[in-house]
Amino acid sequence: MNPNAASKPAERNGDAATRSRPSRLSRLSHWSASASAMLVALASAFALSQAFRTVGAMMATPLSGHFGLSPQQLGIWAGTFHFAFGIMQLAMGVSIDMFGVRRTVLTAFPLAVAGAALCAVAPNYHVLLLGQALIGVGCAPAFLACTVFIARHFDAARFTAMSGMVMSMAGLGIVFTGTPLALLIEAASWRAGYAVLAGMAVLSWIVIFWRVREPTRAPASADSVQAAPAGRQSLGKAVRELLPLFAMPHTLGLVCFACVSYAAFITLRGLWLGPVLHERHGLSLVASGNVALVMTVAGMISPALFGRMDPGGVARTRWMMGCALAGALMFAAMAFTNSSAIDIGLPIVYGLLSGYSVLQYAYTKNAYPAAMTGRALALMNMAMFLGVSLMQWTTGVAASWAVAHGAEPFRAVFLTVAGMLAAGTLAFLVLPRKAGAAVPPHC
Repeated sequence: MNPNAASKPAERNGDAATRSRPSRLSRLSHWSASASAMLVALASAFALSQAFRTVGAMMATPLSGHFGLSPQQLGIWAGTFHFAFGIMQLAMGVSIDMFGVRRTVLTAFPLAVAGAALCAVAPNYHVLLLGQALIGVGCAPAFLACTVFIARHFDAARFTAMSGMVMSMAGLGIVFTGTPLALLIEAASWRAGYAVLAGMAVLSWIVIFWRVREPTRAPASADSVQAAPAGRQSLGKAVRELLPLFAMPHTLGLVCFACVSYAAFITLRGLWLGPVLHERHGLSLVASGNVALVMTVAGMISPALFGRMDPGGVARTRWMMGCALAGALMFAAMAFTNSSAIDIGLPIVYGLLSGYSVLQYAYTKNAYPAAMTGRALALMNMAMFLGVSLMQWTTGVAASWAVAHGAEPFRAVFLTVAGMLAAGTLAFLVLPRKAGAAVPPHC
């Protein structure tokens, strides 16, 4: 009997296992590269969402002239997008859970195309508002899809950094609504701006359809198939699942802070920056667009920097509150000075500071049990974008009140933003905060 005969099958099996290892590593490497490409595709929709939410800075003046809009109507126009966007966050989260990222975005995003096309041909203010609402609903899953995709397909330790990177990439959409949009409006009209954005949204939809593929789930066992109907998500169930979050004492402070932190940046960059530079200092639309462009580039760099510098623990909450209070002081300075240097320089500085809002995501992940993280992030997203709608509407009311009483409207706008930032930060400071959030995420 040959003693080596029995070892040959084992050797062959060992060789096969050795050969399979590089194959598995190759597949993992390929999936990692593919996941990154898919995230870039999804980020294109988020970039368009950012563009739609910031068109106001360049469109506010021509829209006011065309439709004869008051500051309050401008605030309502800008806030309509964020209101529709915010109230749809929960429904989009349920859809992503049930149908996946790809199907949810591909189904919703055509509404943004339709809304942009409707705005481009809007004969009156009310049709313009309808178009804004459609755009808000269509863009609603864009950011949530990116965060869910990162949570599912990237290491947990990279969540903050990857979220910051996506927010920076999406800043390209805000870049378009600076100088490029100003040049387009001057060369054609504000309607051309909406038309170009509609075309870009169609291209984004095509890229997502082409590139994004979510991995097939493993075949379910008979027991899991039988249990699936009982565990299936629904909108009513999702609403009920949010209620335990409000039983936790630290939720209210986080919601108050989330309502104002991101809202301050978008209210300035997305609505009032163009009008204040044009009406207070006489800058042309293109010159205002140049300032908006620089502020945008600063805002693109900022989230990635804060994502990488995240100190974790108690220091993270101190950074969050310190940056918000610094922002409130900047808005107060713009309110009480009529200096062009202040009104041009401080928005750029605030753009560099604005990335602190990305720290809220890491705070939220550490402040709730793992089983509640998804619901907590959905609630925070709702608070952020409904907060933008509230701040833009409130500043519009404040500006109209100032005009009616013979005061300068932009002083009222900036004082309102400063007050809301300070109030949200104070609520976060005095209300209970989660002690467990003080654990550094990299431990």
